[in-house]
Amino acid sequence: MSQFFHIHPENPQPRLIKQAVEIVNQGGVMVYPTDSGYALGCRLEEKNAMERICRIRQFEGSHNFTLICRDLSELSTYAQVDNSAFRLIKNNTPGNYTFILKATKEVPRRLMNDKRKTIGLRVPSNPVALALLEQFNEPIMSTSLILPGNDFTESDPDEIHDKLGNLVELVIHGGSLGQQPTTVVDLTDNVPVVMREGAGSVKPFL
Repeated sequence: MSQFFHIHPENPQPRLIKQAVEIVNQGGVMVYPTDSGYALGCRLEEKNAMERICRIRQFEGSHNFTLICRDLSELSTYAQVDNSAFRLIKNNTPGNYTFILKATKEVPRRLMNDKRKTIGLRVPSNPVALALLEQFNEPIMSTSLILPGNDFTESDPDEIHDKLGNLVELVIHGGSLGQQPTTVVDLTDNVPVVMREGAGSVKPFL
């Protein structure tokens, strides 16, 4: 059975944040809160953890994984971003958006969309997610926790622990959250394309 940490949604306890990062650094998969529901996360280098996330979500090769970043300073390391795309991202982060961008060579091939060589990137505003990123000192490989057959992200950490307690190493209880996933915006071409309308307003990209 997985560990179950109650972390304060506004003032995360440093001791529990550190313990959470240690679990993930040892190859674990965690469920953690974001500003658009709960998500599954692991380290970029952990191929086995990523494969377990794929089995939980029943993903195929066309899925874009998302790198959750502390701020925009990490953007150019992992994505190719022109000036217009950067302005759009800067004006709408942190927030409920995932941006699809062309990946750089720093991104492991297994994290990219098979055909397009793209990666999702986002900067969250959730205090627990930001505390985790600060302790990791690198992006988290992540995907919204939408279980097969559902259209919405999981929002109740007690229910998540009941459902996934034997499939992940850690579930973080960061309060009950909304169920809308992020709004996904493709910025690989000159014109932004909204691929999924979610918690973030689409107006800035129309």
